[in-house]
Amino acid sequence: MHFTGTVYRNPYWPTWPLLEITQGCTHNKCEFCTMYKDVPFRMTPMEWIEEDLKELAEIVPDAKTIQLLSANPLCVTYDKLAPILEMINKYLPKMEYIYACTRVTDIRNKTVEQLKSLKEMGLREISLGSESGDDWTLERVNKNCTAADIVEQCGKLTEAGIDFWLCFLNGVAGKEHSMDHAIHSAELFSRCKPMLVGTGGLTLFPGTPLLEEAERGEFTPLSEKEMLEELKVFVEHLTCDCYFNTHHTSGIHLSGPDFLKRKDKIIEALEHEIRYGDMDRLAAIRQNKRTL
Repeated sequence: MHFTGTVYRNPYWPTWPLLEITQGCTHNKCEFCTMYKDVPFRMTPMEWIEEDLKELAEIVPDAKTIQLLSANPLCVTYDKLAPILEMINKYLPKMEYIYACTRVTDIRNKTVEQLKSLKEMGLREISLGSESGDDWTLERVNKNCTAADIVEQCGKLTEAGIDFWLCFLNGVAGKEHSMDHAIHSAELFSRCKPMLVGTGGLTLFPGTPLLEEAERGEFTPLSEKEMLEELKVFVEHLTCDCYFNTHHTSGIHLSGPDFLKRKDKIIEALEHEIRYGDMDRLAAIRQNKRTL
């Protein structure tokens, strides 16, 4: 198999097999991320992709799911992506679900009809690294998209029948804009109606512009307690029914389906953690993180 550098995959999807169709990230300028800092973007050569699929056909001929790599593999145009999906179905004829993490901006170059065609070929589920639904925050961390972009592209996915996730990056707006980030993100996510809303807390990793700005006093990170307070506000304003998933440093269990049925209990759990949680322990867990 051809894998370039460190492999990042969505841990909540079936983890095997994986197929790299691009390398690196087309944007690679988000202020909180170093995942692909030293990996130049390029499309994986078609001959490599076919070689990998031939290998998978021998190892897992009955595979029904596959996850596309790398950072935003759906950036390629329909004319380049469709032949790859056709090849997947050729070598893995029992394929049912093709998954991919990608950027909101990667949907722009595809029409609804093209997205419907990709779904028919097996592209069933996409995780969008939105991070926020607040324009100030999106611009602040250089996401290169707006709230209106998120609504528009999610609307296309909905019309095409492709399920999608939206991700909320807790704490990424800093103290300066925390509540607007939480409220506007929840309102926008509710409008888009994703099948899953995911949340995770910001960690300032070495080499990120956001850490450098924090060290210069240009960005004020939230404390662990403030992160939980922001997450609580986000949950309070989220009104779409979805699977709610969080990998916050807190040990409280918040993830599960039927968000609206569980919303009050999630808020109660967050309130209890805000009041009684060991914030020093949470800070220590975050300090030990090495990657997103």
